Amino acid sequence: MLDPLQIYHRLPYPLRVLAASARGYYLRSWRYGPETEGLVAQALERDFWSAGRWKAWQEERLAFILHRAATRVPYYRSLWEDRRRRGDRSSWEILDNWPILEKEPLRLAPQEFVADDRSIGGMFPEHTSGSSGKPLRLWWSLKTVRAWYALFEARWRRWHGVGRMDPWAHVGGQMVAPFGRTKPPFWVWNAGLNQLYLSSYHLAPAFIPHYLEALKRHRVKYILGYTSSLHALALEILRLGRKDLSLSVAITDAEPILEHQRQAIAEAFQCPVRATYGMAEAAAAAGECREGGAHLWPEAGWLEVMEDGRPQPRGQAGELLATGLLNEDMPLIRYRVGDRAALAGEEPSCPCGRGLPLLARVEGRSDDVLYLRDGRKVGRLDTVFKADLCIREAQIVQESLSRVRIKFVRGPDYAASTGEAMARRLKERLGPVEVVLEEVAMISRTGRGKFQAVLCRIPSEERPK
Repeated sequence: MLDPLQIYHRLPYPLRVLAASARGYYLRSWRYGPETEGLVAQALERDFWSAGRWKAWQEERLAFILHRAATRVPYYRSLWEDRRRRGDRSSWEILDNWPILEKEPLRLAPQEFVADDRSIGGMFPEHTSGSSGKPLRLWWSLKTVRAWYALFEARWRRWHGVGRMDPWAHVGGQMVAPFGRTKPPFWVWNAGLNQLYLSSYHLAPAFIPHYLEALKRHRVKYILGYTSSLHALALEILRLGRKDLSLSVAITDAEPILEHQRQAIAEAFQCPVRATYGMAEAAAAAGECREGGAHLWPEAGWLEVMEDGRPQPRGQAGELLATGLLNEDMPLIRYRVGDRAALAGEEPSCPCGRGLPLLARVEGRSDDVLYLRDGRKVGRLDTVFKADLCIREAQIVQESLSRVRIKFVRGPDYAASTGEAMARRLKERLGPVEVVLEEVAMISRTGRGKFQAVLCRIPSEERPK
């Protein structure tokens, strides 16, 4: 028996458009309503709150979330009842007293994280595979969905002069075209969201000119997508010398952006490039302003940065823990996101004037670190691949403590000196390791079509502690 995706792929393109648009109208009915413009206006007004006002707001909201989780959410209520039976009198009102939440309990029993005064039958189901490919099931109330997408509208669109009614393109991991397809279309038009959804799985150089024609035909005003995907499109635009694909803004998500990628995307689409950070769990998010500041959304979550069980000072990178403040009906407390990041100082100092806290940087997934023999972890390797290197993309794979492989796709003017430069820069950061250069036609993506810049293949039990 065929599943819905197989049926969809067998439809002629006009019927695929109809199916995608029907889904789009359904999503629009959840995401936007008569209250949306008011919510957007309120979010834009909160942008200029002081740091002190934001702190007071977050602390009050956090107290509410912790109380609701401990008293109404089955998973957490059982946790605290068990502690009481064992004589533990620590207070659930203090965040540090809560255990870190790993993804596995959430995967195994997602309904246990929904408040008992809510029925999932009346909530919006959200699904995400995450970086591991293992699915997570989440539920949001209508109020939460609309609050979340109002923040998107305010800080991922209005900041840059575009809105949800403008035609736009999204390059993502939905299978809108079968993986084996070799002829266009590699996309589908979604009328419900005014969206041209482009497959991230078909961005081979021979196919990209078809993508560019689709962008022009649908007159998209802005584009959002994986950094590596936008970079691939940009390189082909520059190679072809096309000047007819000017956009208002290009917004990157899901992957960190390197400076040479930003430069290429900006030049190709003749527009500013803004990086974003977010997650399906809706526990943390950030958007880049016109001055380059990565502003966190305090409404989404309370953030902690930890390394080896110790809180990290601001400016120092570590694993990100998020306590969701927006989704009060499925609260996640001290949730290990799986990303490495650093928070900026207490007082925002962005030239844009907004009082939103700043994210100093995102270094990628927690797994995106390499290990040295002395126990050090190296997690920021983007400087290895500077704009002066003639490559399309590259991936660092640590095979052992003494051997690292660089897979790369060469650019048109690649020379042996390029490989030598990559190897030298990597050794400068890792010490005396063997660096193997491997030229490939294309670097494989994850099951969601995302690019992984760093992979550690050393088994966890063999990694230095």
